[in-house]
Amino acid sequence: MNDYPHAPAIQWNKEVSGSGEESHGHFILTCSDNGYLQVGETGFIPNSAKILVVKTDNSGYLIWKKELGINGNNLGNSAIETPSGYIICGSIDGNSALIKLNKSNGNQEFIQIIDNGGADAFEHLIQTPNGFMAVGYINAEDNTNTFFTEGNGYVTFLDSNGTKTNGISINNYVAQAYRIEGYLNHYYISGLTKNANDYGLIKIDGQGNVLWNRTYGGNSYDHCFGMDIGANGYVFLTGHTLSGTENWDTYTMKIDTTGNTIWEQKAGNPRGYNPKFIHDEAWDIKSTPDGGCVIVAGTGDEYRRYKRRCGNDDDNSNTWHIYLIKFDSDGNIEWQKTYGGGNNIDWAGEAIDLTSDGGAIVALDNSKFGFVKIEPF
Repeated sequence: MNDYPHAPAIQWNKEVSGSGEESHGHFILTCSDNGYLQVGETGFIPNSAKILVVKTDNSGYLIWKKELGINGNNLGNSAIETPSGYIICGSIDGNSALIKLNKSNGNQEFIQIIDNGGADAFEHLIQTPNGFMAVGYINAEDNTNTFFTEGNGYVTFLDSNGTKTNGISINNYVAQAYRIEGYLNHYYISGLTKNANDYGLIKIDGQGNVLWNRTYGGNSYDHCFGMDIGANGYVFLTGHTLSGTENWDTYTMKIDTTGNTIWEQKAGNPRGYNPKFIHDEAWDIKSTPDGGCVIVAGTGDEYRRYKRRCGNDDDNSNTWHIYLIKFDSDGNIEWQKTYGGGNNIDWAGEAIDLTSDGGAIVALDNSKFGFVKIEPF
């Protein structure tokens, strides 16, 4: 990690608690006022979890927070900003949900709860000319798992009030759809294929017709969680893989508009421990103006085989860190860096967005909603 002296540092970090014993963010958004919105849960699924939404100012100071849900099986998965509010998607009481919140105070302006089939949820949404398009899953077999539910991939079409107008199965392509992004009146949907074997990517038109589909990966598990669209419609995917690695490593790729791989890179174990015991789990990605991308991950020893770094009393393999990697347009690592919370304090990166000053904001998992501002890079 010392080979990248130009890697950016932390400018500041803040944290916000929910009412539950533990809070866990899944998504972070830089807002038009340069503040930040983070979405996730507080409490535990399926008995005590509430959707938690936190809005801060540009320095990470709390403006408002809201807890939403019925009973204890509620998920806050992502959000978008529209001119008139924030649209939160996830699930309420085991059913797909869309919630519009007022920007200034977080008050609820509408809520739509949709039973798409079995245990179901929205993972992500996009605004369309006719309203919204949301992706996620239905018929979850493991409905307490917030990462892969063994369900069926599904797309929901909604009007501007969040009322469902149509829905289509995409289970032939992805078992769980995680992200949807638009480019030139077409839409790209990414996620995990059946049994979480491969990255799945499909391109559809505005009516939901599949234009093409692709899978990416190797001979073991490949888990795709992050997607973004860059300049000229290039698709960036990230997640983590066991294909050709000693343990879970980050797995990132750049795809052209016809689904062909431009480059792919695996990276992990940035602190130099025994790679057999280190998990490097990437959850989100953002394209950057230079044609490259930046990914956010967590890195740490999942097996508790404690090892201290030589000459560093504040770090050991059991302690998790945020792990950022910046790739250039050709897939070369420009820099990578880990960010820790101190001696025996676990930090893991869950989501990332770019900021107006050329830096980034990271959603930190430290049992609260953490906000970590990364300096411009």
